[in-house]
Amino acid sequence: MADAGAGAKGNPLLQDFDFPPFDVVKAKHVRPGILALLKELEGDLEELERTVEPSWPKLVEPLEKIVDRLTVVWGMISHLKAVKDTADLRAAIEEVQAEKVKFQLRLGQSKPVYNAFKALQESPDWNMLSDAQKRIVESKIKEAVLNGVALEDGKREEFNKIEQELEKLSTKFEENVLDATKKFEKLITDRKDIEGLPATALGLAAQTAVSKGHENATPDNGPWVITLDAPSFMAVMQHARNRALREEIYRAYITRASSGDIDNTLIIDQILKLRLEKAKLLGYNNYAEVSMAMKMATVDKAEELLEKLRSASWDAAVQDMEDIKHFSKSQGATESDDLSHWDINFWSERLRESKFDINEEELRPYFSLPKVMEGLFNLARTLFGIEIEAADGLAPVWNSDVRFYCVKDSSGKPIAYFYFDPYSRPSEKRGGAWMDEVVARSRVLSRDGTSARLPVAHMVCNQTPPVGNKPSLMTFREVGSVFHEFGHALQHMLTKQDEGLVAGIRGIECDAVELPSQFMVNWCYHKDTLMGIAKHYETGENLPEDVYIKLLAARTFRAGSISLHQIRFASVDLQLHTKYVPGGPESVYDVDRRVSERTQVIPPLPEDRFLCSFIHIFAGGYAAGYYSYKWAEVLSADAFSAFEDAGLDDSKAVQETGQRFRETILALGGGKAPLQVFIEFRGREPSPDALLRHNGLLPIAA
Repeated sequence: MADAGAGAKGNPLLQDFDFPPFDVVKAKHVRPGILALLKELEGDLEELERTVEPSWPKLVEPLEKIVDRLTVVWGMISHLKAVKDTADLRAAIEEVQAEKVKFQLRLGQSKPVYNAFKALQESPDWNMLSDAQKRIVESKIKEAVLNGVALEDGKREEFNKIEQELEKLSTKFEENVLDATKKFEKLITDRKDIEGLPATALGLAAQTAVSKGHENATPDNGPWVITLDAPSFMAVMQHARNRALREEIYRAYITRASSGDIDNTLIIDQILKLRLEKAKLLGYNNYAEVSMAMKMATVDKAEELLEKLRSASWDAAVQDMEDIKHFSKSQGATESDDLSHWDINFWSERLRESKFDINEEELRPYFSLPKVMEGLFNLARTLFGIEIEAADGLAPVWNSDVRFYCVKDSSGKPIAYFYFDPYSRPSEKRGGAWMDEVVARSRVLSRDGTSARLPVAHMVCNQTPPVGNKPSLMTFREVGSVFHEFGHALQHMLTKQDEGLVAGIRGIECDAVELPSQFMVNWCYHKDTLMGIAKHYETGENLPEDVYIKLLAARTFRAGSISLHQIRFASVDLQLHTKYVPGGPESVYDVDRRVSERTQVIPPLPEDRFLCSFIHIFAGGYAAGYYSYKWAEVLSADAFSAFEDAGLDDSKAVQETGQRFRETILALGGGKAPLQVFIEFRGREPSPDALLRHNGLLPIAA
């Protein structure tokens, strides 16, 4: 590793910064930067092991500095890979990934650090520690055991080999999905082949065509290019009248990354096999038990909740299918007696339009991004007493579309910052929407030696970019997405926790982390909030009252089907990580089909390979944890019901409840067990009733 120092001197990854130099980091900086960083951190770790004592300043503070430095710098390059992917950057990260994992294992398996934590727990100082500090000690001991600290040497080597291999496989899995998604494009030249597609979708398809070299493409005359990116795929599934086109796009979508040199099938089997081996090495029966060791739920509790929700959703989902069948028949559809997967979204949309007279596309002009952000920030002011101001130019960004904001408390003092990257860029940015930390709040890593370092977050979405001179016009669903990610960001930014290892979203059990995000989505249906956002971008007129009433009614439209869809994902995930035997008689697809019999009204196609693009569980940290979305939805619906109980029209009650939510769920970070935090806010343990009620799935009491 003689070149570790070469090029490290002026390397932007190694600078001391308030905000990361996202604008100048290039692939060429990754190898020298990361190798130099790891070398430095290895020195720090050796020093810590040599001088460690079971006390906060001699154990936890130096450890936090090591963990934080790696998290922040690696976070920068991972973030760039997600929003500005290039072949060079990929290759560079791949080159240093093994070294990074090696260091993480070395850190996670440090006997001196582990022993010091155990000694601290048994020392007279233990009772002097705060709740948050005790949580850190307890979770570090648990983590170390899950990291293999207690394994004998031979077994530990085996464990480390598994970890390295898993990291490689996950990266490859995600790259295959991105490549498969990117590879598919369908050129359409005949207008009648894409009848039904709304103007925004035609605009996007023409814009894509231009970027693929058809420079004369226009929304009206084409040619048009359809891709498997969500905005394009969904538009076809919901609106294209051409049934053959829907089928072709649907089949392409559910078989992504399942053939040729980007086939994820073998990778899935490898991943599951290695996860099971890892679990056995650690003395667990299966990988789900390992996953739950650091979560609120247990395998049994998660399965119990999924079953409760499944049985509450089944009849409603069967009824949904009947409704679509009748409706498509009444519209003279030849396929009405034999509806297939590519018909469901299309006819659901038509039924929704006829039933609620809502056309998602016609609503777009009422949801322009600038207005939505303004409304979201007003809501944050009302609920949590904070001000959010544009601070563009204060921090470097990775693309000119990225906005930067400062969050201030009621006295005008900055308490956090965040980036917002809203638009889809299929050639370089991964799909979906997410929030992540850039840096976390921390007393030890104070920038001025007196006040805590302030948290910085980023929010990334993939909505339709502005076309021509129009602002980005959003579907109601995309509005929900922005609210969702902002909920995560709030929990990261409004933390009052000064211990960096459990500040913001750090140290919060994965199955509780979706609480604030799903909580915020409820406000999209709150009349004052929605009416504050929904103004026509040209005329400024409000969303008509009757449309609001229909949106509210449409909220529970197909709730049974949507719920089952999530339950299929969550159940398949748990099955694969509890009962599935890698290399046994059943394939992963058999497991999916078996689960689908109880969770899908129409069974998946025999060739359905959705598992091959299930990034969440094979590359995204949700392995044996996808149930968390439902688990946290129970928490978030119940949390929102506190506002309903207080009275949503009573502004004083809303503010008081908002303040309590801020002081508990948003402020405490990972410093307290999530169940305790919830009880502190709600005054009792969570119940699934609010969720079922919001979804219209509670049987009405006789």
